[in-house]
Amino acid sequence: MNGNRRRWWIAPSILGLILILAIGWGYSEYRDKNKLGVALENHYQRLFFDVKKHVENVQVNLSKALVSQSRDQNVLLLSQIMNEAYFAQDKLGQMPITHAETAKTEKFLNQVADYSYDLIQSHLKGQPLTMEQREALANLRGNSATFNQELAKLQSELSDRTFLMGSLNRRQSKKVQQANEKILQTSIGNIEKNMAKTPELIYDGPFSDQMINKKPVGLTGKNISKAEAKKVAKQFFGDKRVKKITAFEEGENASEVRIPSHTFNIEPTNASKELAVYMGVTKQGGKVLWMANARPVSKASISIKEAQEKALKYLDGKGFKNMEPNYYLKYDNTVLFNLVYKEKDVTIYPDLVKVKVALDNGEIVGFDASSYYLNHRENRNIENVKITAEEARDGIRVDFDIDSIRLALIPKGKEEVLCYEFKGKYDDSDYIIYINALNGEEEQILQIIKNENGTLTF
Repeated sequence: MNGNRRRWWIAPSILGLILILAIGWGYSEYRDKNKLGVALENHYQRLFFDVKKHVENVQVNLSKALVSQSRDQNVLLLSQIMNEAYFAQDKLGQMPITHAETAKTEKFLNQVADYSYDLIQSHLKGQPLTMEQREALANLRGNSATFNQELAKLQSELSDRTFLMGSLNRRQSKKVQQANEKILQTSIGNIEKNMAKTPELIYDGPFSDQMINKKPVGLTGKNISKAEAKKVAKQFFGDKRVKKITAFEEGENASEVRIPSHTFNIEPTNASKELAVYMGVTKQGGKVLWMANARPVSKASISIKEAQEKALKYLDGKGFKNMEPNYYLKYDNTVLFNLVYKEKDVTIYPDLVKVKVALDNGEIVGFDASSYYLNHRENRNIENVKITAEEARDGIRVDFDIDSIRLALIPKGKEEVLCYEFKGKYDDSDYIIYINALNGEEEQILQIIKNENGTLTF
């Protein structure tokens, strides 16, 4: 009798304890998801404001360049315009927007950057701005002003609504999706319509319209269906890690994308630690073009060297052989590596892959092979050098202190040029000088900027 009473008392107690633990666990999961949601939202908001600031700087400096009569001042301004446009494009690419929706905007930012570079080269040859060039700059300024107006409208829309780009609340997912379509996509769509008015600029730069519209030579085979692309995406991310995968709308500007792709949103199985993962799979050949894992990284626990090793191992496992790391940039407890292909002891800069590593556990949270598939080809015809490294050295000032020399293939307009790459110092600053390995001409000079976050070239 007493045993029955004891069992009668113990059973409800155990059930009650289990219920309390379940409630506690559920609340902890809810709280952790809310924290992740806020962190992700802050990340997207910061990206948005960074894009807006970079485009504002482009507009301001374009105005200054139109007023300035000094070639030296214009070289400085045009350099700033070029960098700001590149930064804006990089941040825009990290936003939760399909690539098709930003195709014309990317084209515009590329035009701004590379037209500025082209004008810098003209100035360095002693040539002033022509009336036609000033008209082109004025047109770019007008489009950047339009871009800024649309971004300001979007900023106002976002501030007036309860709108989380990275919301984790399932009950609000449909509402968030509708808000995304009506606000974010609509505003970006308005920008795209205005960017379409930008005329083609005629100049021999790597991002001229002829280069933008060139067929990717790194992709072969037939076009694949969306269902086939979905299988590729799941396999690339890991079948067991995928809970749900859905396709994005391609967008009305899908035809403007340099490499047409099927785009997917992946919900990982471990959704408490990982958020939405976005991925693009090329329509031709079925190759994963890019991947972005939106989870926040709260702290750094591994070194840059360890992260680099993980990036190289990741690429090797995905079939990218003979890749070497060149530059990296650390931000938000992640590190972004630029890795390039190497063939016959020649560094092939056009065949670039970007890999982003989380510094908390070494997970790959970003991948972009668009440049690689645009340019890579098997059995590339690399010409034999016609001058020695010593002869190429004669084209560099005597007091340039050289640290290393290697052969590299660099892009030049629509062509690729084989060069000797000289890394070294001059006047306590680091530079890279490229001397044509066929005729000894100086092709390009880059300044290396190093800080605690990594290495940049200008």
